[in-house]
Amino acid sequence: MCRPTAALCAALCAAHLCAAARIQLLNHRPVIGVLAQENLPGDQFARGSSYIAASYVKYLEGAGARVVPIRINRTEEEYANIFNSINGLLLPGGDVDLQKSQFSRAARIFYRLALKANDGGDHFPIWGTCQGFQQLSVITAHKNLLTLTDTKAVALPLTLTPAALSSRVFRGFPKDLLQSLIEKNITSNFHSWSLSVQNFSRNAKLKRFYKVLSTNSDGKKEFISTMEAYRYPFYAVQWHPEKSSFEWIDKPGMIHSTAAVAVCFYTASFFVSEAMKNQHHFSTAAEEERALIYNFSPVYRGADAIFVQNYYFD
Repeated sequence: MCRPTAALCAALCAAHLCAAARIQLLNHRPVIGVLAQENLPGDQFARGSSYIAASYVKYLEGAGARVVPIRINRTEEEYANIFNSINGLLLPGGDVDLQKSQFSRAARIFYRLALKANDGGDHFPIWGTCQGFQQLSVITAHKNLLTLTDTKAVALPLTLTPAALSSRVFRGFPKDLLQSLIEKNITSNFHSWSLSVQNFSRNAKLKRFYKVLSTNSDGKKEFISTMEAYRYPFYAVQWHPEKSSFEWIDKPGMIHSTAAVAVCFYTASFFVSEAMKNQHHFSTAAEEERALIYNFSPVYRGADAIFVQNYYFD
């Protein structure tokens, strides 16, 4: 029987140490920032100038992350300090101007910081849902290429592209859940504007940056519904995975099936796993504690509200 040489033993030990180091580098206490936005017009519950729907907070917490609210109307220096303290960013759905709002200004600042960090080997993920998807497309394209679609309150199956199965977003999904996404109307769509396949295909910046993972159609226009960046940990869904578990308005497009709830968890779990690859942290435990969403109380807005609960900020 051949005995391993000293060199082979050393190589095996080095490999085990490297594997252990990779495991140890995972951050099992991830903190993800959720960007606030200007209050919706006519919101009788509004306090201050901005809000975050509580469903996005629960979405991340349910997958093992803590949340820091990122308020609008802050300086670039303040945003840079927050960026260096958190492990990822979620851009939520809503209804603000994607080029002139304070939400869009903050999103652009964090986008630039994330590009620079990732280029330097500092893994920083961004997730955009609905309006967040649209905001990422506007920032990347340097223009608004969105077009009107009839998708205001409708549940749809996803038309997965060939790239979807090997994508970072979907490759960890169970096969039966992917099949449900393809065959069943379980993705909630609440948007009037979409990034059409035609407009995406005609824009070189978008085509170079994003890989299309799924499309949908309103019967007239085909639009992008899921995409991920080629070189960066940036992910975007035009649909709402979080609504199936955490929003309860009774209207078309709201799906609470077992499969829809599972999609909510798997998308959130994937993004949190991406945030675990980031090692940013607050300078002190006290600073982290002051920043967390636990310092704020959500406001119950009623079962018939588009967002059951909101956090409000000055």
